Amino acid sequence: MNKISRLIIIAIAAIAMLYSGMPVIAYGFWGLPAMIAAMIFLWIVLNMKATPIYNNQGAQTFQFKPQGNIKVPVTILIVLLIYSAVLPTLTSWPLLRTSAYRNLIGTVEIGENLSTHMAPISMEKVRVVDQSLANILGDKVLGAQPALGSQVRLGEFNIQKVKNDLYWVAPLLHSGFFKWNMNSEGTNGYVMVNASNERDVKLVQEVGGKKVRIKYQPEGFFNDYLERHLYLSGFYNVGLTDYSFEIDDDGVPYWVVTKYKKTIGFYGEDAVGVVLVNTETGKCVEYSIVNTPAWVDRIQPDKFIENQLNDWGNFVKGYWNFSNENKLQITQGVTLVYGEDNKSYWYTGLTSVGADEATVGFVLVDTRTKKTIWYKQSGATEFAAQKSARGKVQEKRFSASTPIPYNINNIPTYVMTLKDDGGLVKMFAMVAIEDYTIVGVGNTLTETLMAYKNAYNMAGNKINPKSATKKQILNSVVVRINSDIKNGNSFYYFTVEGKENIFIGSSQISNELPVTFAGDSIIISFDDDTQGLIDISSFKNASLEKR
Repeated sequence: MNKISRLIIIAIAAIAMLYSGMPVIAYGFWGLPAMIAAMIFLWIVLNMKATPIYNNQGAQTFQFKPQGNIKVPVTILIVLLIYSAVLPTLTSWPLLRTSAYRNLIGTVEIGENLSTHMAPISMEKVRVVDQSLANILGDKVLGAQPALGSQVRLGEFNIQKVKNDLYWVAPLLHSGFFKWNMNSEGTNGYVMVNASNERDVKLVQEVGGKKVRIKYQPEGFFNDYLERHLYLSGFYNVGLTDYSFEIDDDGVPYWVVTKYKKTIGFYGEDAVGVVLVNTETGKCVEYSIVNTPAWVDRIQPDKFIENQLNDWGNFVKGYWNFSNENKLQITQGVTLVYGEDNKSYWYTGLTSVGADEATVGFVLVDTRTKKTIWYKQSGATEFAAQKSARGKVQEKRFSASTPIPYNINNIPTYVMTLKDDGGLVKMFAMVAIEDYTIVGVGNTLTETLMAYKNAYNMAGNKINPKSATKKQILNSVVVRINSDIKNGNSFYYFTVEGKENIFIGSSQISNELPVTFAGDSIIISFDDDTQGLIDISSFKNASLEKR
């Protein structure tokens, strides 16, 4: 093989590796050094010359020796080895860069009260559909259209706020090479599942009278493959991750891709902006964190935040801390939640290293700017809350969804669904974050809220008094009263003069409720909230004292 032939083979191999491997051409990434090393190894192999050797019996063997001077290729390989193995240790070893790892999350502010940041609860807006249930509901939509279901499959659901409502949104993706080859224009549509209403499931195939096309996607091939499309569009020298599917407020679909850089040698990944890719045209527009459109919910990847929070907690006393003094770690990953300011946050609990079910606080990290707030409030981990909720109905053997924190009457509360083996929602649960023994379960959210309020009203000083809602005290006369039994407990519904609301209380709050009739004078206290059905905290029948 002559020299030109060898060069052609090397060039073809290099192009193939660039096209298929798409190595990031930037400091701190291993892809390009690995490709260069492979090219050098291939060059050495192609330059090997076979020399025949005969032994004493006349048998022929071959000895392979490289032709020409191999000092230069070997020198390059040594340099690449130093770059890939030695340099990362010198620039990224936590022992030498402890402060850099700890400070990567940025300034951690101290918050006063978690309840002030959590969104106040509204029954019609509570998130009751999780990702697994969204998958089930989305599959049902495709199953209702066999012709479509045989051509495509559902992609990953991402939760996002569309205008003022929360939706799980997932693209329709090619189900294989031949389906992609038959549908070069792209798959037609995406699925939206309302996170607050499992009956609100939409297959969106048109936006503004125009068909939705998802040509560039993770299940595309050749230049339709999303990562390769970005690479060939000029994003070959920056780290890209977290390819999430989102729609703008008009319903136009995009891929939101996080740009990141290595800040601590070969490690310390940190987001610096996003690239928005139009799913049909493939147009790529990059934005800095500050300039990213408002409809984009997540810039900071969850894995980046988890790693940075754990490094911040792990290196609190430097690298050498064998006793684990003051070490912190996140509980069970981060959850995307929405605060009272309608911004999205990564939420997680913080626990001491070695602790099990108790937390030393909770953290909210802005999913766009990475602003981090630590609320130093003790409470239950997400796992402990799930365990407590399941224990309330342990005979049913339900599983609990990921707890979502809400503000209920200024009480930080986990809200979750209880599901059967088929993944369908059967009940709801609310657990006080500060005391997971305070639990309410019910067949509906309203019923759950009643049971939960009743539980924490009876808890007395168990709840942090700083979080307690201001109570209203009312002296009035009963107009109507009736009872109902739910989950073995007697609940009394009544109305009073001068109020349009319906009040509710259980016999556990007062043994005077069962012997109260219309026309009795009463004194009640209740939380100052806006619910149409108001749970009372205390009840006193003044007419009984006069009799």
